[in-house]
Amino acid sequence: MRELLAHVAFRGTIRERSVEPYLRLLMALRYKRRIKGVLLDLSSGGGEAIASMDFYLAVKRLDAVKPVYAAIGSMGASGAYMAALGARKIFAYPESDVGSIGVISAHFAVRDLLRRLGVSVELLHAGEHKDAYQGYRPLTEVERAKLQAITQEGYDVFVQLVAKERKRTVEEILPLATGEFWTGTQALKLGLIDALADREAALEELAQFTGVPSRKTVRVTPPRSFLDRLIVGSAASLGSSFVGRFQDAVEDAILDSERYTLLR
Repeated sequence: MRELLAHVAFRGTIRERSVEPYLRLLMALRYKRRIKGVLLDLSSGGGEAIASMDFYLAVKRLDAVKPVYAAIGSMGASGAYMAALGARKIFAYPESDVGSIGVISAHFAVRDLLRRLGVSVELLHAGEHKDAYQGYRPLTEVERAKLQAITQEGYDVFVQLVAKERKRTVEEILPLATGEFWTGTQALKLGLIDALADREAALEELAQFTGVPSRKTVRVTPPRSFLDRLIVGSAASLGSSFVGRFQDAVEDAILDSERYTLLR
């Protein structure tokens, strides 16, 4: 049986729809006996809290079966850094943006804008705060305090996870958990990553650890949905890169129009 290494690359915003195919892929790799190690190639600025936690757990469970090395590209921030924490070792370029350990909850209130446009909205609701997060009106002090408490709870979970996976105390991590980015060079000095290396060098370390030559590496990607294949195929003459950017822009606009707890 020929042994192999797998190279899995993730790009873009972490949200349920974008991560779910990768969760299935990482689970499948746990049971592929020929795959002896996985390079997780990450470049992302983060995204939804639950999707980021799911990503981390999928990486962690895979690493319990076979080694996973995470290689951060231009950015491994917030939710992407959380996902990388599930790997056995984390690598980054000296210039990579790493960290951004923090949580932000966004609330958009468009009532005044709609009034200036002559649009009247009437919300009928049962439950005192049922209309709180519909994006229409500003929050009350009570609602704002509740949202802040939820945000703080998510932040505490993130900090504790970093401390656990980097084998540090919470007190040591808190000064680093300001939401700031660190360069790869700084992140190494701060103990947030294990080494400075590009993807190829990280793959070579994985090869040495597993005993499988790096030349025996296969790139593994989730199967694209029918809709993605249809859109990209029908717009091939326009350039698939343009279509990809357009899809991302639309999805991000929809995502950011609602209230989410974001790891960004």
